[in-house]
Amino acid sequence: MLSELIGERIAFRDMMNSWEEAIKVAAGPLLKEGFIKQEYMDAMIQNVHVNGAYMIIVPGFAMPHARPECGAVKTGMSILHLKEPVEFPEEQKVQVLLALAAADANVHLDAMADLAEILINDDKMERLFGAKEASQIKEVFE
Repeated sequence: MLSELIGERIAFRDMMNSWEEAIKVAAGPLLKEGFIKQEYMDAMIQNVHVNGAYMIIVPGFAMPHARPECGAVKTGMSILHLKEPVEFPEEQKVQVLLALAAADANVHLDAMADLAEILINDDKMERLFGAKEASQIKEVFE
């Protein structure tokens, strides 16, 4: 399920100047392909300003998102993998961002269950953080 929601929306960058920039780059493909509106991307960033780095699920991994009514058009995900981690509030460093557009709560919950299985699998997380190309990330999420 996760691989279907991600599709080909996987990007690699050496570094980002800020966590805000990282969220914009991570969610950019979702905006470009009509999964979200600009307001949704803005809400992702605002969520961190207001609530802190709560979207960092495990060390090094963040899942930027916003409420569906903020501009989620359809459910999808995109990934940004950074060579150099970017610092979020509370001095938390993130190397992988999985941007989530959740327009359907049921698909969102199923996807979260699949994601949880990956996040607790040390081998898969090591492969995710060490990935050098999109095919390696796709294998983790299959």
